[in-house]
Amino acid sequence: MAGNERPLRVLYSFPFRLGASRICYTAWQQVNGLAAAGVDLLVYPASLGREVPEGVRVSQTLEYKKLRLPYRILGTMNALALHDTIVAKRITKLANTIDLIHVWSLGARETLKAAIRLGIPTVLERPNAHTRFAYEIVQKECESLGVKLPPDHEHAFNSGRLQKEEEEYRLATKLLCPSEFVAKTFLERGFSEEQLVRHLYGYDESIYFPDSRPKPAGAGITMLFVGVCAVRKGLHYALEAWLRSPASKEGTFLIAGEFLPAYREKLQPMLSHSSVHVLGHRNDVPELMRKSDLLILPSIEEGFGLVIAEAMGSGCVPLASDACTDICRHMKTGMVHRVGDVDTITEQITLLHKDRALLAKLRAAALAFCPEITWKAAGRKLLGAYMETLAAYRSAAPDHRREILADAPHVRDCSSLPATATDAKS
Repeated sequence: MAGNERPLRVLYSFPFRLGASRICYTAWQQVNGLAAAGVDLLVYPASLGREVPEGVRVSQTLEYKKLRLPYRILGTMNALALHDTIVAKRITKLANTIDLIHVWSLGARETLKAAIRLGIPTVLERPNAHTRFAYEIVQKECESLGVKLPPDHEHAFNSGRLQKEEEEYRLATKLLCPSEFVAKTFLERGFSEEQLVRHLYGYDESIYFPDSRPKPAGAGITMLFVGVCAVRKGLHYALEAWLRSPASKEGTFLIAGEFLPAYREKLQPMLSHSSVHVLGHRNDVPELMRKSDLLILPSIEEGFGLVIAEAMGSGCVPLASDACTDICRHMKTGMVHRVGDVDTITEQITLLHKDRALLAKLRAAALAFCPEITWKAAGRKLLGAYMETLAAYRSAAPDHRREILADAPHVRDCSSLPATATDAKS
């Protein structure tokens, strides 16, 4: 913070294990970035999987010492609701020490209601597109491919989860959108620009960095896919384009990630090609990126695409669909194609296979851009989103805030909610 201003006081509520994989890693890196930006953080995770920076206060809601309430026993939705209930109760006693509350979907409804009553602005993290949009577009793609999602899959339609998320969308002061694609899916469903605020995610430059050794002359091009191998990620488009391209005759396509079984079965004829190597889940992704020329991410729905930032930092040029991130800029830091446009993906792979000077130019431009997309840079950007939210909240009419709460069903007085997991059980 500038001058003599005190640090912004933020309560950060995360209903999962902070520092674990996927969004849990994203949330942990956000905490690190915010701490580096000078934010005074009080973090309420369900449990803590990694250490946080010195000065960040942490209070776990579903873990005490070595005793953790496991999600598999409580059930995921029950555990998320319990976390939310605990945080909602605690903020009633902390209201005068909080400037803003940052929450995540499915563990935020009661916290958001309590914040409205207490006059505290809130931001709701949207790591992916509007959930209704995601359900619809993934289902459509699955039907087109003839792949059936398991009932418990994260993109299988779940009316209860969707209803809760949509209520949370409406209760939050602002929705945090890490990409224009995410914002677009909310705008198309009636949200206004004023309800959305932009930020971004980043990459860890101490882990993802380029290889200083030059690639062997005359070697075939290496393309890499990293992520969960599910319909949403559009791997089928990448495989089709790769096998159409002459790059597949000399090069290698590496696929690092676990497959949805039905999806793998559908793609098996293409996966069996001699140039395609299915690696499964890997712990050496940074090294794979350093050794690869291209990173392909042809997602049909995406939030940000962390692997694109990580690939750029590793000197691996991204080829991304227009559902991915704002940081892959066509013919500047990578190449962009329309979702499902196999012809264009084929042309792009072929061009970079033949024109190594262009490949080197894109690689250099991406590396030059990388200081703007580290997690520290993302923390500063997020702090800016907080300040924007605060300014908008202070200028909003109090009657408007009360209307939001009045429209929310099942409103409860948080003074009667349990303060701890132990209280809630009793």
